[in-house]
Amino acid sequence: MNGTDWGTLTSNLAACAATAAAVLLAAFSVAVRRGLHRIVDIAWGLAFSAVAAVTWLLSAGHGDDGRRLVVATATIVWGLRLAGHIARRSRGHGEDPRYTALLDKAPGNRTLYALRTVYLGQAALVWLISLPVQVASYSSAPLDLLALFGIAVWALGLTFEAVGDRQLARFKEDPANRGRIMDQGLWAWTRHPNYFGDSLVWWGLYLLACTAWQPALAVLVSPVLMTLLLTVGSGKRLLEKHMAARPGYPAYAARTSGFLPRPPRRNAPRPGR
Repeated sequence: MNGTDWGTLTSNLAACAATAAAVLLAAFSVAVRRGLHRIVDIAWGLAFSAVAAVTWLLSAGHGDDGRRLVVATATIVWGLRLAGHIARRSRGHGEDPRYTALLDKAPGNRTLYALRTVYLGQAALVWLISLPVQVASYSSAPLDLLALFGIAVWALGLTFEAVGDRQLARFKEDPANRGRIMDQGLWAWTRHPNYFGDSLVWWGLYLLACTAWQPALAVLVSPVLMTLLLTVGSGKRLLEKHMAARPGYPAYAARTSGFLPRPPRRNAPRPGR
């Protein structure tokens, strides 16, 4: 009978909480030495990869091997790609204005405030958002049509995110685009193809954990929370607040979807034209 090994899963939850905390504390140590807290953005993807690897090791003999392998591989690939992309994008840059603004409001010691609100806070988020990865790995249910659909959703999300990131990077590499708004490729269909793709990745992983109504309900918080973080949390909302004053951005925002991809609105002005 297919099911989830809830007893051994409890030990995994504790191990993954410790794993996420260890990765973020290591990032905190490096950030303090370098005086650069934007390093935490690289640790975000690495922490998810570490949690997936630990879960895969600990779940051996407790869950379906095919599902375990797919979930671990999908999460690790996503996490390492994201960490590598952010590392390349951040090379040679100073502190992220988001962290400067946050720490300027610190009540007391800035370093301890960063530890509490940024690093330990993100460790808790990694643990909570990774629940589908942990729960799916302890299910004895073999891969089925819903799981295959989840893999397809994950693949679409990863492709959307990676292609969007690459398109933006190539746009910025061209000196002729200095000061212009990226409105080409996927960026013509949504102002945040990377965030949209990120959300799809976690809805895909969620579907891999939906082997019965109990686990489906227990881990629903994961994709919902990730989507909210990307849209109304620290993702889309803060970035658009920063971009709002850029010449051409209001016109771009007027014709381009804020999140879900759709064809751009016609007869809207284009930036720089």
